[in-house]
Amino acid sequence: MSNPWIVGDIFADQQALDTEWRQCQDEGRDLSSVADEFERLRAPGLPFEKYLRDAEALLDRTIALPTLRGHAYDEPSDLAGIRAARPAHPPVLPAPPPIDDAVRDKIHGAWLGRCCGCLLGKPIECWLSDRIWPMLQATNNWPLERYIEGNVAEEIRKRFDMHPGWWGDQVECMPEDDDTNYTMIALEIMKAQGRDFTSHDIARFWLQNLPLEHTFTAERVAYRNLAMMIQPPHTATFRNPYREWIGAQIRADFYGYAAPGRPEIAAEWAWRDASLTHVKNGIYGAMWVAAMLAAAAVVDDIETIIDAGLAQIPARCRLTEAIHDVRTWHDEGIAYDVALERIHQRWDEKVKHHWCHTISNAQIVVIGLLWGNGELGPTICRAVQPCFDTDCNGATTGSIIGMIAGAAKLPAEPWTARLNDTLCTGIAGQHKVRISDLAEQSFQLVERLWPRD
Repeated sequence: MSNPWIVGDIFADQQALDTEWRQCQDEGRDLSSVADEFERLRAPGLPFEKYLRDAEALLDRTIALPTLRGHAYDEPSDLAGIRAARPAHPPVLPAPPPIDDAVRDKIHGAWLGRCCGCLLGKPIECWLSDRIWPMLQATNNWPLERYIEGNVAEEIRKRFDMHPGWWGDQVECMPEDDDTNYTMIALEIMKAQGRDFTSHDIARFWLQNLPLEHTFTAERVAYRNLAMMIQPPHTATFRNPYREWIGAQIRADFYGYAAPGRPEIAAEWAWRDASLTHVKNGIYGAMWVAAMLAAAAVVDDIETIIDAGLAQIPARCRLTEAIHDVRTWHDEGIAYDVALERIHQRWDEKVKHHWCHTISNAQIVVIGLLWGNGELGPTICRAVQPCFDTDCNGATTGSIIGMIAGAAKLPAEPWTARLNDTLCTGIAGQHKVRISDLAEQSFQLVERLWPRD
């Protein structure tokens, strides 16, 4: 019987089963044979041990359920299947750049932009809009245009329960966050293994260097599965209700840093990472982000960068459809506030499966990029203000804008200066590092991966 200490918070309440039900619906699975079992387990009063045993058995059944006839999407999880399902006409990009000081500056900019966007969203992560928006209005930061400060009137602090923490005026560096931990992990793995790293290399690094309690949702499930001697890619599917949540998408940036101008290669590397924990659209989000960052090293047009990302994932998947929806809104000329309203009409932020899903947050990333005018501040602010996974979306959009602009063109005030060139991490042996050092290590890796002729 499973040990609740190993399972941790995965099955501690009804969230996991609610997520599994919604996930199966999203995937088009036929739930008719298990509907009664879901209903029985939703009822109160079951002893925890029995509930846990029965919930795990139910997940063993749901992962094998057939897809309903007529399901509209083509969503493989294997690399060959994904590549076969890509759109027929990818955008034509410039040749990969020479690995020179311009690339060094872009990689540095990507690191800085990622940290700035993450820091902007970090203090309000897990807050909902009915708390975030009134707080921003009460602190004269609406619409959002700068880091959120904690030095506010006592009445405001109490009203919004603003505990001391990672407010923009209370930090002297980028504090530890999973969004930056995983970027560092990818750097360390590629420094050690080069371009031939595998999902098993990533798994081994996690177990040796990343504490369990620094992981969440799909990553924590996969970590648990690894501890139970389950091997990739089964770590992504064994009792994992969170297999399309945002976790893989936030781990993908470095693969774009390491493959400037080479989106297909960046996407493949992201696939190796994502398949440890995710399937289908959970994987596609990672591949899309990595490919966008690789493209951002050689083009500055946001539409082309988005297309370069979409060129690496299936044409008939839910993620592609959702991104096209946002682009249609932009083409229609609607205001940012209307786009934000449409996000909240489509997704219920009070439902964890919506709040933390790859697709809902990818739509917000696209909103930030399209309505951000190619500037760091407006882009990350427009990616954080919609709520949902604020630090993740700020980090992803900041990373892309940083790659386009390069470090030298990013505004020190009010953004990069607040970092003091310092990042704290949860990685063993690297608890405080200089961002400029990480950028230089990244550049040296890129020089090694792509030697000059």
